[in-house]
Amino acid sequence: MAGNTFGSIFSVTTFGESHGPGLGAVIDGCPPGVPLDRALIQRDLDRRRPGQSAATTSRSEADQVEILSGVFEGLTTGTPIGLLIRNEDHRSGAYDHLREIFRPGHADLGFFLKFGLRDHRGGGRSSGRETVARVAAGAVARAVLAGFGATVRGFTVQVGGIRAEKFLPDTAEGNPLRCPDPDAAEAMLALILECKEEGDSVGGMVEVRAEGVPAGMGEPVFDKLDAAIAGALMGIGGVKGVELGVGFAAAAMRGSRYSDPFEPGPPVRSRHNRAGGTLGGISTGESVVARIAVKPTSSIAREQETVNLKGERTTVKIGGRHDPCLCPRIVPVAEAMLCLVLCDHLLRQRAQTGSAGPLGKV
Repeated sequence: MAGNTFGSIFSVTTFGESHGPGLGAVIDGCPPGVPLDRALIQRDLDRRRPGQSAATTSRSEADQVEILSGVFEGLTTGTPIGLLIRNEDHRSGAYDHLREIFRPGHADLGFFLKFGLRDHRGGGRSSGRETVARVAAGAVARAVLAGFGATVRGFTVQVGGIRAEKFLPDTAEGNPLRCPDPDAAEAMLALILECKEEGDSVGGMVEVRAEGVPAGMGEPVFDKLDAAIAGALMGIGGVKGVELGVGFAAAAMRGSRYSDPFEPGPPVRSRHNRAGGTLGGISTGESVVARIAVKPTSSIAREQETVNLKGERTTVKIGGRHDPCLCPRIVPVAEAMLCLVLCDHLLRQRAQTGSAGPLGKV
């Protein structure tokens, strides 16, 4: 596999480029009988769609999904599910001046060093546009998880130095940042618009949470659930760090504080869930909590130093239409990747043990 397929039982292969005819996904291994229709997938795509507010790119894409196969009369059939989202508002001419130039901080150079060429029109497969296929596939995984009572939600919890101080999850979809703290959301938006006005961008942090995850999921030693989650989230363009539970804060803690007392059950639970829903790489039945550090968008309107294909010094002003902050539109992408991991591991657990829940109960 050349890095375009994800999962072992619930397997997803994505295809397409930012400025090609369209993007899509082929899903294999989805159980039959799962309720699924276009509207269910479209709901998640609409949350990722560009042009939703001044905090996102102005590229205008309807992102209407087409289900090509694998669904009959509202139920999955157990055969491969084909999904297609057509590109409609790609303005490739805006990238003509980048044909001979590498964009600083962008994947251009990496693709060129690997393949000896790269698609200068928005980055091809390295573009954030590629994530539309992930979100479509993740919506199918979300439908599978719903049958087991598991849900996944994501939030922007930091932009620049502004952090969410309150956690009111039901308010998040009511603001363009998808922030669970309405007051912080206003300050975050003001910072993003300031950066946009200055031709700059800003980074942030996104948190994803899964509730109702069955205990016992995860494959020690080399495919632990937390390792799979970290790899999936790190595979999103623009993500530079992943943590579960208290994450990097554990490095400054003593064991007496980090060790999480168990509370008697059933089911047994840890008092603070500092591990973020896994122990030994296996789900505990508690909330799975992960956060990702999102870099500032590399494509900015300011003039930057770079080199051309000959290795000569030059400068570039990228232009085009880009997100001044990636976080609001990465939220549904991070949700999708967590859904894909949990769905695949849930089906693996069922295949190995005959049960989607814990065999040992305390």
